[in-house]
Amino acid sequence: MSRICELTGKRSIVGNHVSHANNKTKRRFYPNLQKKSFFVPECQKTIVAKVCTSALRTINKNGILVCLQDAYKRGTLSSGLSKWLARNVHHRTK
Repeated sequence: MSRICELTGKRSIVGNHVSHANNKTKRRFYPNLQKKSFFVPECQKTIVAKVCTSALRTINKNGILVCLQDAYKRGTLSSGLSKWLARNVHHRTK
């Protein structure tokens, strides 16, 4: 499994370890991903997603459905969640 946030698209970035002698070697900075289950009350279903902690704060503030729809509009939503959103939510809101 890749270390990518399914909501925001955050992924690992590359940097350097810098020693006291100023020697530099490559390293990776990983996003703080958590596997969480979310209940979507509009369709009475639970989804499981790997999201970064900054996205968790946004979900707590705005709600999971609003965050899913915003990520879908931005194009950062993972393919699995976008398929789930299209199957379960768009049919019910029309």
